[in-house]
Amino acid sequence: MIHTPDHAWSARTCAQSLARAASHWPHQQALLIEGESRTFAELQNDVQQMAAGLSRLGLQRGDHFAICMGNTREWCTLFLAAGTLGAVTIPINTRFKADEIAYCLRQADVRMLAIADRFLSIDFIAMLRSIVPGIDGTLPDPAFPLLRTVVVAGQNIPAGCMPLHTLIQSGAQPAPTEAVQPDDTLLIQYTSGTTAYPKGAMLSHASMLRDAFEVGRRLDLRPGDRYFSGRPLFHAAGTTMSLLCSIEAGACYLTTPSFDTEQVLDIMERERCTHTSGNDTMFLMMMSHPSFPARSFSLRAGWAAATPSVMRQIIERMGITGLCSAFGMSECAPNAAMAPVDDNMETRIHGFARPLPGVSIRIWSEDLGRDLATGEVGEILVKGWNVMKGYYKMPEHTANTIDSNGWLHTGDLGVCDGEGRLAFVGRLKDSFRVGGENVAPAEVEDVLHRHPGIRQAQVVGVPDSRMVEVPAAYVILQPGVVLTEQDVIAWCRERCANFKVPRYVRFIDSFEHIGMTASAKIQKRKLRDYVIRDLGLESVVLTGQSAKQ
Repeated sequence: MIHTPDHAWSARTCAQSLARAASHWPHQQALLIEGESRTFAELQNDVQQMAAGLSRLGLQRGDHFAICMGNTREWCTLFLAAGTLGAVTIPINTRFKADEIAYCLRQADVRMLAIADRFLSIDFIAMLRSIVPGIDGTLPDPAFPLLRTVVVAGQNIPAGCMPLHTLIQSGAQPAPTEAVQPDDTLLIQYTSGTTAYPKGAMLSHASMLRDAFEVGRRLDLRPGDRYFSGRPLFHAAGTTMSLLCSIEAGACYLTTPSFDTEQVLDIMERERCTHTSGNDTMFLMMMSHPSFPARSFSLRAGWAAATPSVMRQIIERMGITGLCSAFGMSECAPNAAMAPVDDNMETRIHGFARPLPGVSIRIWSEDLGRDLATGEVGEILVKGWNVMKGYYKMPEHTANTIDSNGWLHTGDLGVCDGEGRLAFVGRLKDSFRVGGENVAPAEVEDVLHRHPGIRQAQVVGVPDSRMVEVPAAYVILQPGVVLTEQDVIAWCRERCANFKVPRYVRFIDSFEHIGMTASAKIQKRKLRDYVIRDLGLESVVLTGQSAKQ
């Protein structure tokens, strides 16, 4: 077991964190998004006015409040305002389709929704209308009896909704509410694992804010620094390790509504950003952009979820000598280990990170029933203040993930070195990552199995030069049914987020020749190896360019 000694930490709420920043650094720039700038004092004022508007609409401590929009100043203000009232934010992935949004609204018992009318090419009002027709008349809709209020950012405001800008009244203060506590749930992060339906990890004010604080310390993020993060705010890496991390450190948070490579490069160069973060795909897209060689950056530190070869490229080509590796997951608020900027560069490049203060990590073998020694690969177990409160309304899944002694079984494989560092090695579970998004094969398989012409389907992640991994589906059709690959892809495209849609579809007669257990369960690892050979993907190299098909 590895453990980093704890240090003094003052547990606080979201509102207390912002008040602290506004008191310490009132005139420092806090946000810069789409050309709109706010100091910490101005941001606190915006949040109080928004909280007052949400309070007038009936949002109270403990209510569930969903946000579905890109990375905007409004997203930040709404999230912080909801937290001020003690409400629980449910971030909705803007790539989700109608069925996926409906699942989140229903499973999370959402009472109020803030949504963009359009984002990129997506008409969210049309999508919402297909599942909540009551937005054109009176809410609540019979299908969603708890959803009583929908607030829309934009011009297309259905009759049963209200425009976002009407919530803000100059000088307004939120109505007094029952005292919000640091241990209250601040956010429910939906995460894909091994099941067909996402699970909502409940994260508290204290866990997210301390995680943000500790990450900032590891990154040497200081007051006045400028931190650009393209991480979407609908992920905990966006809320905790980007927005809240900046507030806790007194740094300016910069982002864009969506990740447009040229725009991102322009902002990081023009605004002289000191810090950044991202995954393999984001950094590869930046470094492969035609304008990249002529760029001049001021970046000194950041963190990346990337392979050693990509980590080395980022350091050498972008000049981020303080680039750190990290390990975490949504259930860890979301970070459990991060390398300090001054740690050995080679260990950082190879993914070794140190547990955050007060967090303990073990490498466990279920087969052997014991912890493993230095250098041995096993499942990563995490325990500490950062572990989630549980999955919302899923006690069995919670019990299967957090054992009776409080250890979170991550389902990820790791190894520890002799100096107390942890490195992620791979996934014990079947999930894979597409451009930074977790995908559970069971989710995609569930969509495929809804097709009347499909008898059985199996999905695995396979290498891709740009997205790192993409889904591949191997399908057995019902007798007499004829489908094309495009038929199957189109079926999925209408029912799940684009990153879950199979890039490859192949039709087979049986899985027996690929590898099955004695209980007739397909062995995913053998299937993945087979699929990589079958599709000729053995030599795929991460380049940042679109994969050839």
